[in-house]
Amino acid sequence: MVTANGVDICTESFGSPKDPALLLIMGATASMLSWEEDFSKELAKGGRYVIRYDNRDTGRSVTYPPGKPEYNLDDLAKDAVGVLDAYGIDRAHIAGASMGGMIAQLIGIEYPERVLSLTLIMSSPHGPEDPDLPPMSQKVLDHFAKGSSIDWTSEAAIIGFRVDTMRVIAGSKHSFDEQSARRLLKREFRRANNIASTLTNHSVMASNRWRDRLGEINAPTLVIHGTEDPVLPFGHGVALSKEIKGAKLLPLEGSGHELRHDDWSAIIPAILTHTSLQTGAKH
Repeated sequence: MVTANGVDICTESFGSPKDPALLLIMGATASMLSWEEDFSKELAKGGRYVIRYDNRDTGRSVTYPPGKPEYNLDDLAKDAVGVLDAYGIDRAHIAGASMGGMIAQLIGIEYPERVLSLTLIMSSPHGPEDPDLPPMSQKVLDHFAKGSSIDWTSEAAIIGFRVDTMRVIAGSKHSFDEQSARRLLKREFRRANNIASTLTNHSVMASNRWRDRLGEINAPTLVIHGTEDPVLPFGHGVALSKEIKGAKLLPLEGSGHELRHDDWSAIIPAILTHTSLQTGAKH
């Protein structure tokens, strides 16, 4: 546990502090467990000092009453910088998934002196409400609409709904691994300080729009996006790759809004190569 930006944030590191730092930022409603331990260790084996952490209202970090988050996306970006401060790190590679990729963009805009590179995974220039970007798929919207009938006091009901969510947002490339999803979500449920806050607060917090500032990002940027992402469809990744100067796009054919083990063989080497180009690190 560290104090970052004035709040308690739960963190975990892998590898040697002598190696270039790589900060992993997860998306909405998910704790750092979604950066799986083996995934983090593989990056560390590639010569990176990997740090993952729980955003506010996830895992063991600070929590707020459900529906009343006392923070916004800018605060979450400040938290990430605060984690670097707590570790005594001046500059780091930043990788963010989904909402975590949005936080990473804000860091690149507001704190460029702290950023060695950006990796934006299944993320967006802002969100699905931008009219030129493809909207969230109807099947995902229909699924979320069912949430109003769920007993949110029941562990079984919550885990069951979240397993179904992971199934709905998956792509067609890989068969859905329900057992692995259920194991992860049980750990998420039992580790969370307040699961109700985890599942609601990120969706209701305020955030500013920053798409018109993407041109200010000077950090070398890699965009990784599944071609069958139904939450933030592939066009969001394409937009990021076009609107951030010099950004490179790695499509994951047939993958959805997910960090599947089956895709690690593409994602991990891509991150190691991208980050090695900026620091001279080996992989």
